[in-house]
Amino acid sequence: MAPQRFREQFDQIQRSMPEVPLAMGPDDSAEFFYEKGVVLARDGEEARLVEDTVRDHFTAMSGLTPDHVRRASPETNRTGITRIQVADPGQGVGEGDPTVAHALRSLRTTEGRAGRRLISRNHVVSIAVNACPGDEPVPVPLSEPPNPAPDGTPYDAGTAVGVLVIDTGLMHDYRSYPLLAHTEGDAQIRECDGDGVLCQYVGHGTFIAGLVAAVAPNTDVTVRNTLNDAGAILESELGEKLFEAVDRDGWPEILSLSAGTSNGRTDGLLGVHAFMEELRDQRTLLVAAAGNNASATPFWPAAYATLPGWEDSVLSIGALRSDGEFGACFSNHGGWVRAYAPGERLTGPLTGFASPVPYVYQHSTYDACRFGFLYACTCQSPRHNGVLSEPGEAPAKPDQVMFEGHAQWSGTSFATPVVAGLVASHMTAHKETAPRTAARQLLAATTEYAEVRGAHVPALLPPRWHPVPVGPSAGGS
Repeated sequence: MAPQRFREQFDQIQRSMPEVPLAMGPDDSAEFFYEKGVVLARDGEEARLVEDTVRDHFTAMSGLTPDHVRRASPETNRTGITRIQVADPGQGVGEGDPTVAHALRSLRTTEGRAGRRLISRNHVVSIAVNACPGDEPVPVPLSEPPNPAPDGTPYDAGTAVGVLVIDTGLMHDYRSYPLLAHTEGDAQIRECDGDGVLCQYVGHGTFIAGLVAAVAPNTDVTVRNTLNDAGAILESELGEKLFEAVDRDGWPEILSLSAGTSNGRTDGLLGVHAFMEELRDQRTLLVAAAGNNASATPFWPAAYATLPGWEDSVLSIGALRSDGEFGACFSNHGGWVRAYAPGERLTGPLTGFASPVPYVYQHSTYDACRFGFLYACTCQSPRHNGVLSEPGEAPAKPDQVMFEGHAQWSGTSFATPVVAGLVASHMTAHKETAPRTAARQLLAATTEYAEVRGAHVPALLPPRWHPVPVGPSAGGS
């Protein structure tokens, strides 16, 4: 049975994507979420092979039916991927999809002969799939300065570094926040629910844009609202949205992505592979979050950073805890993570300053923390409806707090734009026009190190970031 924290995250994403039945996988372990009744294959001959092989297998196997096996998307598209339906997605429960598992097994022998993957689940790529659970931003007084504090480098339109942020959209009043004067992009589609309460992960993209702008003021930041469904999107759709973004805006110097998924494999995501192939031939640097599962399992697309051919084009980032000395308890880790940056209890803009917005805290009971890393992770807290750092049992009525600009938030999500900003700042300071070269130079010049699960790793610390004493944090996002 999937842990309660995974079930609640699963339910939240399913509510935000009601037209797409989802499952946990593999089986009931909840390592990742994926679309029920559907598999992915490469366009053309491989898609035909997958469709025919699955249909033949289901015809021959007792208890399976080939009646639902059919194409579920156009045979050709920009991503090079076809969705193939293998079952009625409305049947069964969310704890694993046996029909999809049978479809994957039916290609195993053929894949062995081909020496590469031919079929895949359609995974959910998310800000917080399976993360240290349900974290929420914490409001801070208007008098409390951002952390990292704004760098003093002046903005120059002629040399500003282009940063594309793929996330949730911008809050309606974001321009009232001075640091976001050179930010543009998509609005958040729906900020508040019917009761006027801020929806889950609304403000996430605005917060990330604020971190980039604080670390690197000489940037032109564009935010796309790709992850508006509670911070989630299907793998197949993400590939399309990434291509749409670069077709619309051109390939940026830096692309910041604070989302991903594990898939139980070491060869990437089929649904975004065409984009990653094209990225490799561009000058863009993808700075990608390593995830919040406290796991060493590769998290995609960040883990492309150590696949042959992508070493220069992808920079995978893990999170440091608030003092910068060790890895944050929620951060993924392992040899595929290239560097770590502050990701816990950062302070930045959740909204602009024009109109305060309310947020209701409603946390649920979580299993004992499986991370247990150096301090009490917040998922050890009892059921609580208030700010996670506030001790005590749940009050009868959920707490409602007001955001008037600044928030404090934790997650590998936020270490990622910090590093995107550091690369951009390096480009400005050294008049370096190649972002991948700037990333190599930044890593080579790093003298700071931190400890993550016993390993010494490069720590990228913004000059105007200040450590915060270790204590209960707001989980991971």
